[in-house]
Amino acid sequence: HRPLGFDYRGVETLQVKAEDWLSVAVAPYAYGFNYLRSQCAYDSAPGGPLVSVYHLTQVRDQPDQSEEVCTKIFVPRKEPKIPSVYWVWKSSDLQERESYDMLGIIYEG
Repeated sequence: HRPLGFDYRGVETLQVKAEDWLSVAVAPYAYGFNYLRSQCAYDSAPGGPLVSVYHLTQVRDQPDQSEEVCTKIFVPRKEPKIPSVYWVWKSSDLQERESYDMLGIIYEG
């Protein structure tokens, strides 16, 4: 993976290769990122790659002290396949299905 910088709220964004995503996703979960805040996908540019975005959050007793990280997985338009993280965050099921319906990204597993 490689860092893409921070967004306007100070949340770090990481780029992860599709083939590494499932093994990389287990690490934040092990470090307490136990809540998938949202998953979405978008078309980066005409003819460019498709992007699947995951916003991961550490849910704690004091919600004002939660931490968040964002991951982006870029996939080629001709073969848009990403491992599903359903086995890590059950809430990804409906969200990944919506990304499939909207952009045709196939979430395997």
